[in-house]
Amino acid sequence: MLIAETRTHLLFISVDRGKTILSTDRPLHEVHWFRSAAPYIHAHRNRTFTIAFTGEAIQEPSFPNLIHDIALLGSLGIQLVLVHGARPQIEAALAQRRLKLRYVRGLRVTDNAALPCVKEAVGAVRLEIEALLSMGLPNSPMAGARVRVASGNFITARPLGVREGIDYRHTGEVRKVDVEAIRQRLNNNAIVLLSPLGYSPTGEVFNLSAEDVATASAIALGADKLIFIGTGGLPATAPFPLPRELTASEAKKLLESTPGLPPELAGHLQSAIHACRLRVPRVHIIDQHLDGALLMELFSRDGIGTLVTAMAFEDTRRAAIEDVGGILELIAPLEEKDLLVRRSRERLEMEIHHFTVMERDGTVIGCAALYPFPEEKMGELACLVIHPDYRQSGRATALLSSIEKGAKQRGLNRLCVLTTQTAHWFQERGFEPADLAALPENKRVLYNYQRNSKVFIKYL
Repeated sequence: MLIAETRTHLLFISVDRGKTILSTDRPLHEVHWFRSAAPYIHAHRNRTFTIAFTGEAIQEPSFPNLIHDIALLGSLGIQLVLVHGARPQIEAALAQRRLKLRYVRGLRVTDNAALPCVKEAVGAVRLEIEALLSMGLPNSPMAGARVRVASGNFITARPLGVREGIDYRHTGEVRKVDVEAIRQRLNNNAIVLLSPLGYSPTGEVFNLSAEDVATASAIALGADKLIFIGTGGLPATAPFPLPRELTASEAKKLLESTPGLPPELAGHLQSAIHACRLRVPRVHIIDQHLDGALLMELFSRDGIGTLVTAMAFEDTRRAAIEDVGGILELIAPLEEKDLLVRRSRERLEMEIHHFTVMERDGTVIGCAALYPFPEEKMGELACLVIHPDYRQSGRATALLSSIEKGAKQRGLNRLCVLTTQTAHWFQERGFEPADLAALPENKRVLYNYQRNSKVFIKYL
């Protein structure tokens, strides 16, 4: 059994016959987690998510739980497009007929003998998923759900054709997504289920990549999220661990610098880059082996998988008036401990232009203020705070660097700071002890002798 500490509660992670089971240490933490998920519940409502899962994920013992979690997302007002794979199921159907699906340069060749097996396996998987989404037994997670599932000929395909002398026959690629038809079903509160099959205007059926179907549909629909559930993507345990967050540019560099990535993981990253560049803002890669990973990824700030974004997930920027509430929440615990001088909301609103904030997924997790004294070419660094969940991560140092950069841009050549309990931290970053006389005159006359703060100066 492993015990992992998250922002909201302790998770007991145990492995029972290949199943990963998550449980909290006591009900109070479950309540805390649910409350912390509330902002994400509001943010995700009426959004469109495309969720792709592999045929291997369907074979996992925890797959019914994943379907329950997907149904839960639908009940929260999220519009869902599901795309399923069927690779192991197709290979099993071929094996029964003593046939083998050929792969050439990573692309499969679907000949006349293999196509019936493909249709049979894909159809069986689709029916299995529809059956799981139709469950409504009492005392089960699906009780009273009444989920409607819409499947159909939403994907128009074309043949891959002959490439480098290889005729791929009935293997195709996505030509068009019927966005209007899918939107109609989504607006009628149905979950749309797409299979890795496409149809041509001439009535042919083509074997498609589920990943391509998911990526193309997410792009065409302008989905808010594209989510891949497969092998890899769980940073703590994956054979090739991915960072928690990547921009599309960083993902491209990772692909180029890590030639040994497993094909599926590399495919997810390539699809993520493509989707982000075509206006899908966020792509998530989640490990299929962790039960509950989908909910943990979507309803917690740090998630459990890898997030690829069109733009940076975390940003350091000048504060705005809308950040006042977040800053107050951040500094209140330190004010209670008398580590910071108390600031009222009115004062903070008046001084907000002096603040820089570090924002993560819409939440202020760090702040610092720079009060300039142009005549002395000195600035005061104040109210440097990082959320407890993100301390010991280098973010405070990064925020200090941002303040120093801003000070230099204003023509200041020194920073001063007054502190009661963090002297060593500042000294380790180049600040030196100084007398009260070293402070700017306007700051010196306001010095609080009762707090008896120590003065430190850093030359920029």
